[in-house]
Amino acid sequence: MLEEGQQLRSIGADVVVGFVEPHGRRPTAALVEGLETIPRRSMTHRGAAFTEMDLDAVLACRPQVALVDELAHTNVPGSRNTKRWQDVEELLDAGTDVVTTLNVQHLESLGDVVRQITGVPQRETLPDEVARRADQIELVDLEPELLRRRMLHGEIYPSDRVEAALTHYFRVGNLTALRELALLWLADRVEEGLQRYRAEHGITAPWETRERIMVALTGGPEGETLIRRAARVTARTPGSELLALHVVPSDGLVHADPAALTAQRALVESLGGSYHQTSGEDLPATLVQFAEAENVTQIVLGASRRGRLSTFLYGSVGHRTIRRSGPIDVLVVTHEHAAGESSPLRLPHPTRATGPRRFWAAMLMTAVALPALTLLLAALRDDVELAFVLVLYLLTIVVIALVGGLVPALLAALAAGLLADYYFTAPLHSLHVERTSDVLALVVFVVTAVVVGMASGTAARRTYEAVRARSEARALSRLAAALMHGEGLASLLEQVREDFGLDAVSLLAEDTEHPAAPRWHMVAGAGEDPPERPYDADVESPAADGLILAARGRSLSSDDRLVLEACAAQLVMAHVHGRLAAVAAETGLRAEAEHTRASLLLAASRDLRAPLRTADEALHRLSSLPAGPDSRPPVREVERFLATARSSVRRAVQLVTDLDDLSRLHAESLDMYPRPVDLDEVLTAVLDILGPGSQRIRCSLPEQLPDVIADAAVLTRVLAALAAEALRHAPPERPADLTAETGPGRLAILVTDGTTGDADGVVSGKQEGRTTDSVILRLSRDLAEAMGGTLAPVAALPGFAMVLTLPTAGPLASRKPA
Repeated sequence: MLEEGQQLRSIGADVVVGFVEPHGRRPTAALVEGLETIPRRSMTHRGAAFTEMDLDAVLACRPQVALVDELAHTNVPGSRNTKRWQDVEELLDAGTDVVTTLNVQHLESLGDVVRQITGVPQRETLPDEVARRADQIELVDLEPELLRRRMLHGEIYPSDRVEAALTHYFRVGNLTALRELALLWLADRVEEGLQRYRAEHGITAPWETRERIMVALTGGPEGETLIRRAARVTARTPGSELLALHVVPSDGLVHADPAALTAQRALVESLGGSYHQTSGEDLPATLVQFAEAENVTQIVLGASRRGRLSTFLYGSVGHRTIRRSGPIDVLVVTHEHAAGESSPLRLPHPTRATGPRRFWAAMLMTAVALPALTLLLAALRDDVELAFVLVLYLLTIVVIALVGGLVPALLAALAAGLLADYYFTAPLHSLHVERTSDVLALVVFVVTAVVVGMASGTAARRTYEAVRARSEARALSRLAAALMHGEGLASLLEQVREDFGLDAVSLLAEDTEHPAAPRWHMVAGAGEDPPERPYDADVESPAADGLILAARGRSLSSDDRLVLEACAAQLVMAHVHGRLAAVAAETGLRAEAEHTRASLLLAASRDLRAPLRTADEALHRLSSLPAGPDSRPPVREVERFLATARSSVRRAVQLVTDLDDLSRLHAESLDMYPRPVDLDEVLTAVLDILGPGSQRIRCSLPEQLPDVIADAAVLTRVLAALAAEALRHAPPERPADLTAETGPGRLAILVTDGTTGDADGVVSGKQEGRTTDSVILRLSRDLAEAMGGTLAPVAALPGFAMVLTLPTAGPLASRKPA
């Protein structure tokens, strides 16, 4: 940013530095020289002084370019805007160009990913839209090893912070992952810019900036072959992308196997591709339209499964797609399910359209209604005309078509034509027709009856399919909604049982440790006496490798079995998601434990270094004492150095004891007995423990104090540790302070080193987190939390300042004057 500012200044641009934070780095500060710098605005918050960018001063200068560091920064409370990017927007609105900086971990959309990678939550975040509105984004890329070498050379952090930074946030894995996130985010922005340019200029032809291979899926058995072939094509082209598209008919009817589509979607995603679904009436047109919108460069289709006659009548999807594709390449892949010379002729099942019950009901109507109507009309032959007879027959055929579909309607039309010829045309009781007009009437009747029957049958079939598709979609959507809301397997199985009207349902898993004699165990079940083995069930549906959905109750049709398979696939997803969540939780706990262990060891090594160094120095001086006249070192000096060494060794031993107690506390093996405790007695014990050092502690307590809920011994230990730390940090001329303040249901005790001044009113304010990596403070914090309280640093106060908050018990008790 500063180099860009220097270049702009060299060509005559009016450049000012609105805000730059060099963090004490001399090379960074050197780049500011020669640039006009706007002085910062000083602010006070909770007794501490801060500096922020003086937005009004920058606006008053009206520069051409302003350099503003740390775009994601949160301003000090009391500033005009909450975030610095809002200040930048004001500068942009005033006509000033802004050059700024941003770390990739501060992008809001990447917050969860960064926290998962580094283990550190990001409090300073920036909406992605703000960064995307930038006219130009320059990626400052640096290899992780080079960045770590710069840190080791002291170019980024002071030497005392380098070791902790390299072993925590700035590990090679963290830096590599953050680098990849930055590259991917920037690549997506470049892609957005390209798509926006093509849309603004009305460019629909694909630009082959990178290969995008789209595979068209029908839900048929050839889907996996097509997906793997497209994945191989994608793998041979670096930087390419795999997409899969399934086109649903616009009439809303489901013609594909849901279970097959679910499996194919899982396969696409496992191969690194993305699955899409759209609707359309014209399949080739929909494929090409989607390909043009997504800038696809190649479409992969399967060879047609239709026979020659069907292809001749309706055309091939592949050929029609090729004619529409234009510059997009189309690859037609042959497979074992494609139609060939030996493809058998398959007739549609007569009961598939409306179901067997309605089909046979229509056949019964044909066998009963037509003869009955013929007998009635024959009795009234002298009073009715042939046209009226044919109209009644046609009405009956329409009713039969609506009940049973196409096949019963066709049979009824042929039967009605023969009956009308035999009973109502001259000569009677013969299939011979004398008059030409009667022949034409019968022909027109039969044709009309066939057409009306086909139309009615098609409408009935479509109605049946629509109703069934709606019920199937409702069942699947209910199951998907329950899955999204995180309901357990037992609840999902109960829903499946209710939807299909079954007695009991269970999800069974195969025990892979006994392949010779398969054994099964029930993952979850619903209903009374759910089946525990596949052969105990009336209906079973393979859900995945080693998993079976078993059900007991009524028999299911083939269509119901297809829907049950789709439900089984969703149940498997719920089962796998539950297992992954359990593994992730366990892994997270282990990672957190490892992180805690590593930080404790680091803190222990740092805390132990000081007393051991002091003891070693005291023993070294003791061994170097000059001998007196009696050939012995001075007794007073010996005692002084021995006392120093003993004190340092005792402090090191106490640190090791604290570390052991901290481990026991995390392992939940440290006994604790919270009960109402009088704070006066605890403070008296604390002063006794501190000995002569207690004279340098100033206690400021209110007249009335309630009892606190705590373990007396543990509370004494925590307060003694805090007071000792405050004495260690306190200046020689100032005493340490211990103050208490009561609130609703709690008591806050503030321990400071005496450099904070008057702390009235601070205890009850909002406490912000500060890193406490000392073993003593870490143990004190965990002990306080184990008693139901909190221990936190006070960021608004300088020096050592910790506030201990504990729950209180009962009303305030009168304090006796000290």
